[in-house]
Amino acid sequence: MRFFRAADNPPPTGRLDRLVRRFNGAAFGVAVGAVYLMAIVALGLAFVPALLLLGRAGPALWQWDSWLRWPALGMAAGATFFLTGFTLLVVVPAMNFVLPTRLRPFDGGYFTAAAVPWYLHNALFYLVRFTFLPFVTVTPVGIWFLRAMGMRMGRRPRIATDNFTDVSMIRLGDDVAIGGSAHVFCHYGGAGRLVIAPVVIGSRAVIGEKATVMGDVEVGEGATVLAHSVLLPGTRVGAGERWGGVPARRISEREWDEYRSLTGGAPGHGVVAR
Repeated sequence: MRFFRAADNPPPTGRLDRLVRRFNGAAFGVAVGAVYLMAIVALGLAFVPALLLLGRAGPALWQWDSWLRWPALGMAAGATFFLTGFTLLVVVPAMNFVLPTRLRPFDGGYFTAAAVPWYLHNALFYLVRFTFLPFVTVTPVGIWFLRAMGMRMGRRPRIATDNFTDVSMIRLGDDVAIGGSAHVFCHYGGAGRLVIAPVVIGSRAVIGEKATVMGDVEVGEGATVLAHSVLLPGTRVGAGERWGGVPARRISEREWDEYRSLTGGAPGHGVVAR
């Protein structure tokens, strides 16, 4: 893969874009600093309720003249973890709404103004994904958070993974099932190139456990992507089709029936088990 050339970039969109492209090293440093500042603000705000709780309950518990003081203090500390986590689930979407994090389809260089919203949006999401999101992934709270971050989904989604990136570019239909540890992200590229493209998963589609769905992929209604499969960019899975493998390809009914006869069972069972 050759390195992305400046000549391959689309025309600059304005003065900021020209500055980012010309001074890409400095722009990258500013972006990294902005991410750390966002994290400090988000975590700082999320800690406020927990600090209030400790400020009120901590001194009283410390004064207990009993061995019960220690488990009580321990449980209070545990409560502050979950209180901080749930507060972070509210703070991060609010910051995502206020800050310039609106993603749009893009194909060009990594050091461009178009990459800034992508960078900030994912940094905010990762702040929750790598801290508290695993505790609420299979609950309605997890679904609410994904919606609040911009993921559009229909009714009755069943999502058993937190391995998302570019969540505001993901579109799910009704009754979509995504298995445990599946990865869904809306970008690809390399060697200096960045492509941001949406992922669309139709109603009643099933994405198997530990499958990977990359940017610019469409999965039709009622389709099934088998566990551990990889849908490469540009893949179009038709309605009702079954795909599997690395890279994934369409599996015909005849091939599927032959496989079932060899294994003596129905390997599709538990395809979205966590």
